[in-house]
Amino acid sequence: MSTALAPAFDGRSAVFTGADICAEAGLTLPGDAARTVFEDDVWDFTHVVGLPTQLSPSLRRFDFTLITGSRWRLVAKELVLAMLAPRHQTVAPLPRAFRNPLHVTSCRGRLDELVRFFSWLSDRAISSLQQITTRDCEAYLAHRRYVLDEDGAVIGENSHATRRAAAQVVVDLVNYRDLFTADRVSAELRPWGGATASAVAEMPCGREENKTQPVADEIMQPMLAAALYLVSALGPHAVDLAHKIRDSDLHSVRRAQGLRRVGPKNRVPVRELSEILAEYTRTCTALPMLEDHYIAKRLEQGWAEDDPLLPVAMGALARRAGLSQFCHPWLSTMRPALEDALAQVGVERPFGREAELVPAADGTPSTPWTLPLSRLQAVAVVGIVRTAAIITAAAISGMRASELMELRIGCRRPPEESVVGLSRYRIASKIVKGQPLGGTDDEWVVIEPVYRAIELLEQLHDVSAEGALLIGRFSFNVRFKWFKNWVNSAAGKRLGLAPIPEGPVNLRMLRRTLSLEMAYRPGGVLATKIHMKHIAVATTEGYASRPGGAQAELLAEVNKHESERNLQLVLAEFRNYQQGVLPAGPGARSLTEFFAGIDARVDTSSTAAPRVQRNGRDVLNLLTKRAKTLHLGPANYCWFTDPSRALCLKLAGTPTADRPLIGMCDSARCPQATHHPCHRPVWAEHAERTETFIGQLGATRKTERTRLQADHDRALRVVAEIDAASTMNEASA
Repeated sequence: MSTALAPAFDGRSAVFTGADICAEAGLTLPGDAARTVFEDDVWDFTHVVGLPTQLSPSLRRFDFTLITGSRWRLVAKELVLAMLAPRHQTVAPLPRAFRNPLHVTSCRGRLDELVRFFSWLSDRAISSLQQITTRDCEAYLAHRRYVLDEDGAVIGENSHATRRAAAQVVVDLVNYRDLFTADRVSAELRPWGGATASAVAEMPCGREENKTQPVADEIMQPMLAAALYLVSALGPHAVDLAHKIRDSDLHSVRRAQGLRRVGPKNRVPVRELSEILAEYTRTCTALPMLEDHYIAKRLEQGWAEDDPLLPVAMGALARRAGLSQFCHPWLSTMRPALEDALAQVGVERPFGREAELVPAADGTPSTPWTLPLSRLQAVAVVGIVRTAAIITAAAISGMRASELMELRIGCRRPPEESVVGLSRYRIASKIVKGQPLGGTDDEWVVIEPVYRAIELLEQLHDVSAEGALLIGRFSFNVRFKWFKNWVNSAAGKRLGLAPIPEGPVNLRMLRRTLSLEMAYRPGGVLATKIHMKHIAVATTEGYASRPGGAQAELLAEVNKHESERNLQLVLAEFRNYQQGVLPAGPGARSLTEFFAGIDARVDTSSTAAPRVQRNGRDVLNLLTKRAKTLHLGPANYCWFTDPSRALCLKLAGTPTADRPLIGMCDSARCPQATHHPCHRPVWAEHAERTETFIGQLGATRKTERTRLQADHDRALRVVAEIDAASTMNEASA
């Protein structure tokens, strides 16, 4: 292809003139949707079929008018369409062009960076891409790398992704230069020696620690407790409240069907209003109260602060009487009747009156689930319960934001009861990340609290049509801020909810927290509210059902954390052994002999050894194989080296299983179980509780006493063994 520019620029592309953008890119539009052509300065992808719900409408519109120069605007259009349609006959021969079409989201990111780059060039008085030099490329990368304050001083650095985007825009202009009609970079330009944008930006290799941090324990505990409480205790009442709000809205608007239109010049409807006031007094129902901002507006209009009718919603009374509005000139006529009714029944917010009692979250006596609410407050409470359901689903299932947004009404699959009393719950959605346009259908095997949270979201939905988006696009950061403020307010305190401290929380952090909690079970914050074993089983079943699905990725992340945890635990116990803190239990001798062998190999005092292991990495390598056999029990470590010796498998009659049955572990007798100082509090507490139970037994319950006494003696023996092993080094010294 020739690299020379056309002798004259007429504003038209030499490649894509008249092209149908969606047709070239292989994007599907509904039959009645307007189609965008190449010459349009705004490309609208709003109605493209299959775009993820997470993609906001603003990101579906490509506005090229933000690029002021017509030549550079044409360059941007040609570059973006080339990335959307890499199989175009003119794009495909380019040696360094992308071979797979980029997603609409990625192309929007490229356009945004092009706008910044062209604006930066204009500020530096560069009017043609031919003028760009390697020094300009490095200067732009530095411009996007650093964060400056108002005085131009460097106060930080942007992320690797920002730096990569800055480098990528230059690389793209080089790689696609032969495609451009109006302007192109010099053929000799080879920024950064031809390195990729990722290399230029020094992107992490991916083998380092996940940069997404888990939610802090002090935040996770009260947040999850509040979410579960609101879903279970307040959920049914919030559903009823939502129905009442919708019913009220149907009859409370001024243009509701059946209302008689009136105006200030109409006669005062004394009879109609008097009948409504009589109904309120007869039923002892408080008059409806205005929203606070309407009360403030009345004060601005000259109402007296001590006027008893100031908070009364007279418009609501008028609509109850079949009138479209309450005209202010009627007030002088109706004031005596209004004040008389007010004196008898008072005024109160219309929603949440006589609320049912619910048990408080902190165990205190039952309390009304809500105080009387105005309409805005009622809508807010429903929204808070919706957010609680979203938090519950996200924190316990590990679904990504994009997967939550793809949930639709009817996504709950009927429970499968394979065993009497044990049900499997499934949720249907789509995987969007890394999938073709339109996503890939998938199902999540979840535990019952997630299933009930999704059911609550369906019940709170304004539209009951099957297939409608259940949650739709939402900002979790905004929702969580409202949720936290409500929990920390007087309303949350009244219900016994613990306050949520300040700190970052987002959906990525919730997913990371779940994976770590599953890997580090049986301890952890989630284990205090939800049985982690149930979540682990559900996730494993989801992986087995759909090996390539979303839960397979989550389980892979969990297994990675679990391997890291086991290795660190084994290393910690090896260091304890070196310091004389020995394990106890039936498997202690085997583990001590293993540690002794490792210690001998890392002994640097022996110069005759052919190979000496001298650093921590080598020690970890020696411990890795043993770490793969470690399984955590609530009161012991299980070293599953030989299935034929596992007591739990013998009791269950499954001697060939490849994993221990921790729930059936009798660590005081199993030859592969060990006890360590970290397990002492569990055994000590068990001994104390058992002693309490023995003291409460009557003289005639000899069988129970014998069984509990044996259990108590065993717990005390384990505690004594742990103490003896821990202090052995001190005694020998």
